[in-house]
Amino acid sequence: MTDASSSVPPTGCPYALDDRHLRDPHAGFAGLRAGGAVHLAVAPDGAPVHLVTGYHEVRAAAADPRLALDRRHARTAGGAGDSLPPELDGHLLNRDGADHARLRRLVAEALGPRRILALGDRIRLTADRLLDPLAGRGGADLVADLAMPLAMTVICDLLGVPAARRTDFRAWTDTLLSPDPGAPGRSREAMRAMHAFLAGLVAEKGDAPGDDLLSDLIAAHRERAALGGSELVAMAFLLLFAGYHNSAGLISGTLYALLTHPAQLAAARSGRLDPDRLTDEVLRWNPPAMLAVRRFTTGPVALAGTTVPPGERVWLSWAAANRDPDVFSRPELFDPDRDGPGHLAFGRGPHFCVGAALARLENRIAVAAVLRRFPRLELAEPAGSPPWMRSLRSRALTRLPVRF
Repeated sequence: MTDASSSVPPTGCPYALDDRHLRDPHAGFAGLRAGGAVHLAVAPDGAPVHLVTGYHEVRAAAADPRLALDRRHARTAGGAGDSLPPELDGHLLNRDGADHARLRRLVAEALGPRRILALGDRIRLTADRLLDPLAGRGGADLVADLAMPLAMTVICDLLGVPAARRTDFRAWTDTLLSPDPGAPGRSREAMRAMHAFLAGLVAEKGDAPGDDLLSDLIAAHRERAALGGSELVAMAFLLLFAGYHNSAGLISGTLYALLTHPAQLAAARSGRLDPDRLTDEVLRWNPPAMLAVRRFTTGPVALAGTTVPPGERVWLSWAAANRDPDVFSRPELFDPDRDGPGHLAFGRGPHFCVGAALARLENRIAVAAVLRRFPRLELAEPAGSPPWMRSLRSRALTRLPVRF
């Protein structure tokens, strides 16, 4: 453990989530968790938050209706990372109750088992197409050459995004996930560009629908008045943004976990390691989404003996909860054969990730394709200091150099 545990502040004093936590979120969260399950903290963007780190506390809070997602419950404006502009804000992860259920039902219908099953062959073809040119090179970067382009292709195919615009969308997404504190205008420009693009795409799909999820949502809107115009754009933003980066992070994170654990790599190659158990352990050990979407207290809420006043921001740390030593034996170890309670990386309750099945499918296909193609795959750089994105929210490798 780092010195984070020794710097836990006295009760009532805000704790600064600073550069140490951006460099090594797991160590930072572990230090906080050792001092209690709930902490008053200051986020890197300056916003005050109540950070929940214990497994049982996070699990309960994730399904507690007194912790709302609608930012209208916020008492203060908060920091830069806390909200989106109104034109991109009206998606299901910013709604509660019946309003949330309405939006979630529409996405779940459009992203049903039939569509997920049909995507399997397309994911395999895309993975093979990306891996084909790598065989003769002797090495690759599995983030740039596989995980990111595969995840981007899958989610863009799903929504019907033209191939020519996918590079732009990746750049906008990366800017929003790793904002430069010294250049806040870049994030605003990325959001404006993304909104203009998605609004145009919704208009195009309205005139010429295709066999894609966005066209299905537009059809549901026309047939049942189920969505507002701004909601369509916001939902497209959510699905593209979350579906791309989280899936890419899961794929590269799984490959990294195997490459740094030879026994598990051998078990995966031989078929002795169940792919779903592998995915679940990666999601526990190193979840791509480290934090849940921020919540707001709708009244006084008691969390692990701490009463949080109304209108306060609450962060639920999936990453900290998934490594709670009171729940998981030796939680810092990567062990796909471990027994115990389930991880919380996909959330819990009404906000359980609607794209969980697709993320699992992408990961299973991508990892199997790599292991099948490259029987002598190994890391091309030392495993001790992998290049992780500097973020409290997202746990993703910026590159994964390998040799064949």
